[in-house]
Formats: sequence, C-alpha cells, structure tokens
Amino acid sequence: MQGTDDELVMFERDGAPPLPASTAEGFVANDGARIWYAVHGAGPAVILLHGGLGNAGNWGYQVPALVQSGRMVVVVDSRGHGHSTRDAVPFGYARMAGDVLSVMDHLGLETASFVGWSDGACTALILADKHPQRVSGVFFFACNMDPSGALPFKPTPVIDRCFSRHRQDYQALSATPHDFETFVADVSHMMESEPNYSAEQLAGIKVPVAVVIGENDEFIRRDHADYLARTIPGAELVVLPGVSHFAPLQRPELFNRAVLDFLDRID
Repeated sequence: MQGTDDELVMFERDGAPPLPASTAEGFVANDGARIWYAVHGAGPAVILLHGGLGNAGNWGYQVPALVQSGRMVVVVDSRGHGHSTRDAVPFGYARMAGDVLSVMDHLGLETASFVGWSDGACTALILADKHPQRVSGVFFFACNMDPSGALPFKPTPVIDRCFSRHRQDYQALSATPHDFETFVADVSHMMESEPNYSAEQLAGIKVPVAVVIGENDEFIRRDHADYLARTIPGAELVVLPGVSHFAPLQRPELFNRAVLDFLDRID
C-alpha cells in the first residue's frame, strides 16, 4: 500500500522510489544532444515523459505498476534534464518531441502510448499532432497548450520542496552539475514562450486523449483544462481530487488508477 505525500516532504528528503532494474538503457544521439532512456518490462509500449526541471526517476511510483499491468515502460530524460545532455540552442518542445522519436526509432517502436506530466504532456501532444501514426494515445496531465492556460506563479512550500529535490537530482545526475541556475532560466524561458497551439490546431488532433488535472493544481487553470477537453476531438476530462500539480508523487495509487483506466480503454 503506497502512502500519501501531499506536502512532498518525503520527495524532498528521499526522492521518488528508485526505478526497478531495466531490461535496456543507454543514450541516443539526436540533434546535438545525447538522450538517456531506460526500458522496463514487456508488452504494449508506454512512454513516460516527466515534467520540466525533473527527470525520469520522478516516475518511481508509476513504473512498477505499469510493468505489473503487462506493459513495456520506456522512461526518457528530456534533453538537458537528468542524464541527458543539451547543446547551446534554446530549449523547445518540438525539439524534445524529436528526441522522443529518436528513442522510439532506436528501440524499433512503431507506436506507443504516452503519459506526459507538465512539460512532458506538451511534448506528447505535439507528437500526437505531428506524428499521429506513432502515438496510440496521450494521458495529458497538468499542462497548458497556450499561454492563457497558466496561472500566475505563487510560491508555496510544496513547490519549494519539489524545486529543492530537482536541484539535488540535477547536481547528482547532470553532465553539467554546476549549471542548475542557467538550466532553470533556460527551461523557464521555454515555458513562458511555448506552446502556442490554436483551437484549430487542437481540433486537428486525432488520437485518444485524456486531459487530466489535479483539483488543486498550482500552475494550470482549470478552465483551460476544460477548454482542451472540449476542443480536442473525443478527449475526456479527468479531475483528480485532493491533489495538485504533483499528483504522481502525492497520491500514487490515485494517479496510477487513472493512468491504467485510460490505457486499458485504448489498448
């Protein structure tokens, strides 16, 4: 039985549980960066894309549950995050989508389902838009697709604890461990300027999508999630009670049930 960590006290102190032993892991060179990935389990492929400033290890509660459900789980460190490197070109969600495609090509995956969290959700939906033949569906958690969807930033103790853990992990994993402040500034610039999807573009997405938001999300407007669910054809809206932007860490069983419900419907 997994507990709760609503205030992220355990996450700040210990991080998420370690990922289980992988069946394969390594780096793929793409577009000026080396992108780290790991594969767990066997079955239909699910790719997990973490949030901005985080890393694949943040999925420590999700990977075992998905493997136990009979799926192959691929985790990826976004460029410049975790073990992955970056070049001097500014961050961009389209570039990150290209990185994910390069991992899929390397692993011989023609299609996969995606679970995206915050920045990872945006990357997954861009993949669904630009490469729908590669995407079986997108569990789109805690993200906006245009600037109007973001709430004004207000610091909280929970956000501070998450940021503290991201700093610790960056310094432990990154090839440039002393560049955390530059990394934060560059990722923040991407978040402030992208994405810029129109309603027309959203209406052109043809893969199954679940738009998911925590009841108490600190960063994303609830009415924006409503708008996305109305505008993306066939999308469903899922509101997770009692959690915020950090639901995969706060109440893993609640989050995992929602993910598995979605995957079971589209597999």
